[in-house]
Amino acid sequence: MLLILGVFLSLSLGRYSNDPVKVLNVILSKIGLSVPVDPAMVSIIFNVRLPRVLASVMVGAMLSLSGAVYQSVFRNPLVSPDLLGVSSGAAVGASAAILLGMGLATRQIFAFVGGMLAVFITSLVPRLLRNRTNMMLVLSGIIVGGFLSSVLAIMKYLADEQTQLASIVYWQLGSLASILAEDLQAILPVFLGCSTLLLLLSWRINILSFGELEARTLGVNLRQVRSIVIICASLLTASAVSVSGTIGWVGLVIPHLSRLLSGSDNTRSLPTTLLVGAGFMLVIDTIARTLTTVEIPLSILTGFVGAPLYAILLYKQRARLE
Repeated sequence: MLLILGVFLSLSLGRYSNDPVKVLNVILSKIGLSVPVDPAMVSIIFNVRLPRVLASVMVGAMLSLSGAVYQSVFRNPLVSPDLLGVSSGAAVGASAAILLGMGLATRQIFAFVGGMLAVFITSLVPRLLRNRTNMMLVLSGIIVGGFLSSVLAIMKYLADEQTQLASIVYWQLGSLASILAEDLQAILPVFLGCSTLLLLLSWRINILSFGELEARTLGVNLRQVRSIVIICASLLTASAVSVSGTIGWVGLVIPHLSRLLSGSDNTRSLPTTLLVGAGFMLVIDTIARTLTTVEIPLSILTGFVGAPLYAILLYKQRARLE
């Protein structure tokens, strides 16, 4: 209910008009009621604000849910959604599209492919080394992420300072300013499919968080379930990053906050994480586009909010343990 109210309030805020009554009239006119509406307001709501508001909700939910899943599977509260090199791969893909002069849609495709390719390479290394433990997978992600960061640095060095370099840096800071309805249609199947599957597997994720020995004792196919969960979480991250750019702190902080609200049981904490993450990103994006005349990149705001919030959460968790 709070999320729906937040969506309505976010639709009511913007440079053109901040009148909730006008927004309500536009919505009522769309469901068949005869109410006076401003045609310009109808266009702004459905072509500009609504796609962006829905995108912020979906991106926040995807990053938060994938972060919570990673933290449970790897049993590490410091794990974030870009653990397996997804963000680095997406950044390299988007930067390659920028250097080639591609448009926004192609850039998003390149970012998604780059992110999933990074995950594939990360998962391939433990197989080649015949060591498929969680630790080896994490180390593989660090290696791949570090290598891709170097590739990205080379791309920045080769980019034109006046045009391409600025676009690469801005993309890395995260923004939903150019989001369109077509972008939502591209990521919606991944969002619905992977989120639903992860929520349905939440009790199995509980078993995975116990450890490998306990999972086998309970009759869970550890390798199969872990592969499905990691693939779904990586798809969510890659989809989110492909449309929004790199946004830090969301997938790290929100799972901690959700566990404080609902406990460590994934059957409760994962749905809570999805909703809290959606609401958090909605607030951040609304502030980014309304606080000043110049839009603020999302990673700047998430850093300002996320870092202090994470410190507070860690302090509260320490106080509870003591």
